[in-house]
Amino acid sequence: MQASAKTSKAPDARARRKSLRLHGTIARDLGILIVSGRYAPGETLNNEVAASDRLHVSRTAYREALRILAAKGLVESRPRTGTRVSERAKWHLLDPDVLSWIFEFEPDDHLLASLFELRKIVEPEAARLAAERRTDTHLTQMSDALAGMMRHTLAVEEGRLADQNFHAALLDASGNPFLASLTSSVSAAVAWTTIFKQRNSPLRRDPLPDHQRVYDAIAAGDATAAQRAMADLVEMAFLDTTRSRTPRTRPPAASAI
Repeated sequence: MQASAKTSKAPDARARRKSLRLHGTIARDLGILIVSGRYAPGETLNNEVAASDRLHVSRTAYREALRILAAKGLVESRPRTGTRVSERAKWHLLDPDVLSWIFEFEPDDHLLASLFELRKIVEPEAARLAAERRTDTHLTQMSDALAGMMRHTLAVEEGRLADQNFHAALLDASGNPFLASLTSSVSAAVAWTTIFKQRNSPLRRDPLPDHQRVYDAIAAGDATAAQRAMADLVEMAFLDTTRSRTPRTRPPAASAI
C-alpha cells in the first residue's frame, strides 16, 4: 500500500514541476514583449480565458505568469479593467530577469546609457571603499576571479561567471550592506552586457587588464586609484557595448501571447 501511495504522488509532483516551468516561460515571453515595446504602457493584455485558449495552457498557468510580471512591476491587474502594462517608471529594471529580457533584443540608447550611468555612480565608490575595508578573503576571491577570467575568457559561461564573482567580491569588500545588496543586479548587468557585446562577433578588446588595475589598487589600499580604475573600467565597458550596437530590430510579434 505504501509503495502504491508513493507511486500515485509522483505524477502530481511532475505536473507541479511542469506547471512551474510553464508559467515561468509564459512570464518570460510576455516580459520580453513588454520591455521591447511590443506592448506599450497602458495597453490591456488579453484576459486569461482568451490568452489561455490561444496558448493552449491552463488559466492557472497564465494567471501565475501575470503574478510574476506584477511582482516585477511590469503589469497591474485591477477588477473590471483587466491587466494593463505598467508605466516604465514602475518596472523593476534591476531585477535580473527583467535585465535579461531587455537584452534579448536591442535596448534603446537611453536605457542602455542609463544602466551604465548607474554603474558609474555605484561601482567606483564601492571600489574606493573596498580599498579601505577589504579583507584578505576578499582579495583571494577577486584574485581567483581574475584567474578564472584569464583561464576561460569572457567568451564562455565559466569566464563570465568569474567576472560576476569579481564584481560581487568587490561590492562585498565595500563593507556597506546596501551596496552589497546590489550584487545580483550588478552581476546581471555585467553578465548580460558582456553577452550582448559578443552576440555578433568576438570581443574587440580584452577587459582583463581593466579588472587587474582595479584589483591592484584595492590590494594596495589606494582608494583614489581604485575609484579611478573602476570608473575607467565601466566607461570602457560602455564604449565596448555601444560599439557593438546594430540597427534596431523590429520587436517580436505578439500574436503568440
